[in-house]
Amino acid sequence: MKIAIRSGAVISAAALTFALAACSPSNEATTESEAPEATATAAAEGSETAEATAELSGNLQGAGASSQESGMDAWRAGFQNMYPDVTVGYDPVGSGGGIEQFLSGAVPFAGSDGLLEAGEYEQAVERCDGDGGAYHLPMYISPVAIIFNLEGVGTLNLDAETVANIFDGNITTWNDEAIASQNEGVELPDTTITVVYRSDSSGTSENFTDYLEQASDGTWPYEATKEFSTAADQSIGADGTSAVVDTVTSTNGAIGYADASRAGSLGTVAIKVGEEYVPFSPEAAANIVAASPLSEEANGENDLAFAIDRTTTDSSAYPLTLVSYHIVCSQYDDETERALVTEFEKYVASAEGQAAAADAAGIAPLTDELSAQITEILDGIAAAA
Repeated sequence: MKIAIRSGAVISAAALTFALAACSPSNEATTESEAPEATATAAAEGSETAEATAELSGNLQGAGASSQESGMDAWRAGFQNMYPDVTVGYDPVGSGGGIEQFLSGAVPFAGSDGLLEAGEYEQAVERCDGDGGAYHLPMYISPVAIIFNLEGVGTLNLDAETVANIFDGNITTWNDEAIASQNEGVELPDTTITVVYRSDSSGTSENFTDYLEQASDGTWPYEATKEFSTAADQSIGADGTSAVVDTVTSTNGAIGYADASRAGSLGTVAIKVGEEYVPFSPEAAANIVAASPLSEEANGENDLAFAIDRTTTDSSAYPLTLVSYHIVCSQYDDETERALVTEFEKYVASAEGQAAAADAAGIAPLTDELSAQITEILDGIAAAA
């Protein structure tokens, strides 16, 4: 029986050490600051934009991945403390919804756990008022946790083939031999497994299905996509991260996937990497990103879009990891909008911004090297003549 649930609630090479913190309810309300407007001081001395931002003010709205929601709350608060005349809002509508709003021109930046597709890169050229198109800036890295609700069981070991068979409905009870053989000594009931998946367009789904496609040795029959597919008869579609977590929490025998920062007290899976089972952690997530190249589809050297290696056998890494990006234009047709976007993104990538998100959402800060690289890219973003 398939059921849909709608919720009303709501990174580069060896020097990289990002990490922890998934993607989103389409009907969660946009969050805006309630801070009073006042005068603010400018960005760093010597910056080419110092004069433009000396009295930075205005309304900056973004939309996208709910994985970033807790981090975004911290970033908004910190930035508005620096610039009281700026109001920042963020609608955690999901990666797909955020990209859609960005490409339509409704918002000047999007949060996304997935990368732009080829056609979307082409749309971004027109949307961004110049030939440069759009860039992905990695701001937030998080393991994706496989979460479950099984009384008395806090953790399980599973390989990618077994995970794929569970989520596609080929394994339907918790005491199935494929699960039991990897969890000796764990008392598993004959409870029916209920698969809980994201029903909205989700970067978390894209990362999860990318892992299943690459790591399950052909067991997962679908391509990686933001729109989750399953043949499981006992399944529930939930709109957004909050709805997935709530549904798993309230359903005995349920299994789902979500940003690791949202796992709470639910049971979680250690996935098989090489010959060992690896639980999610900031360090293991950072290690897989450090070992991963930039995507072959990246839009030049300023587009920091990673292709995560899901098939690693390095047991120090956790391959079910997402990199959550801020997608911005390489050029804006309005100087005020350009200043608001670039100054906000510089704060997000700064040591102060990353520390704020680490406190709020559990991410590991970007390295100084990557932060400096992002800042240099942002300094090169121009306003159309």
